[in-house]
Amino acid sequence: MTSEIITSKELKKIDPVFGQHSFDDHEQIVFCNDKDTGLKAIIGIHNTVLGPALGGTRMWNYANEWEALNDVLRLSRGMTFKSAITGLNLGGGKAVIIGDAKIQKTPELMKRFGEFVNSLGGRYITAEDVGMTTEDMDTVREVTPYVTGISESKGGAGNPSPITAYGVFMGMKAASKFQFGSDILENKNVFVQGIGNVGEALVEHLVNEGANVTISDISQERLEEVRSKYGVNIYGGNDIYSEDMDIYAPCALGATINDDTIHKLKAKVIAGAANNQLAEENKHGLILQERGIVYAPDFLINAGGIINVYAELENYGRQEIMRKTENIYNTTLEILDNAKVNNLTTNDAALNIARERIATRKRENLK
Repeated sequence: MTSEIITSKELKKIDPVFGQHSFDDHEQIVFCNDKDTGLKAIIGIHNTVLGPALGGTRMWNYANEWEALNDVLRLSRGMTFKSAITGLNLGGGKAVIIGDAKIQKTPELMKRFGEFVNSLGGRYITAEDVGMTTEDMDTVREVTPYVTGISESKGGAGNPSPITAYGVFMGMKAASKFQFGSDILENKNVFVQGIGNVGEALVEHLVNEGANVTISDISQERLEEVRSKYGVNIYGGNDIYSEDMDIYAPCALGATINDDTIHKLKAKVIAGAANNQLAEENKHGLILQERGIVYAPDFLINAGGIINVYAELENYGRQEIMRKTENIYNTTLEILDNAKVNNLTTNDAALNIARERIATRKRENLK
């Protein structure tokens, strides 16, 4: 037998979870594998102090497992703060399935994933996210009760995307009120990056208010479809971040505000649906603050979706869903004012409120 010398670089890779940059005292990480269906998934439970961890399942063709792990760590953490700041009695969790949703997703794979969710006994409750549909959640429901976002015909709240978009719209209007002195978006130049279900619904709100909307997406087919439906402009350049605009609305994947893009940005407001928009929260939040760019924290303004699916757990109706989602406007203004008064980044101001709610509940639980 030959002995092997393990270098420090290799040693770091042996500790892939606790050593991850995005690991933030997560309570539980579950790796799910099933040879028969081809399922490879990761469930991340960040925090359950306020309640069971609720968060959607994303199916994405990740370049490697490290990328998938990093994503589930960041996304589950974001869900903790999203629920906390929105006043919901939920913890933060998320799941990712590694694969191409267009060609690899099958009912058998979804059921097997549902069985893994069920094995956690309610610590994690799933819902739909990128690459998933309401019908997929209906399939998962066949093997576990720990799923939300199911069809209205089956007693669920249905597709959360329109409510998510409405919350983002409310947050955008609040950020505009703070930055421009008015929440009227008529004639404002808004660039929407990513026009999936949420992005398209946001475009509709903006067009109805008279904003000048420019859209970008990796799918030319989607671009043409949305342009023909709403009469918006398709971005034809190769560096959207350098374009003149009033509002930048990232609605695709996260980390678009990074070292390469942040100094190019000419937008005065950032308000979009994407999760984890700041590649490095502290660093990039501070740069935005110094540049006078108002950032509406993503985990606050994109909370409409979780408000929608939470209704299934608490049995409240459409009217209450809309009331809670509209309140994102008021909460956003409060956080932006708080950040200004206390010389904080808007992201830190929001995180402080969320963390204090969690800390208060934790103290109560210890009594």
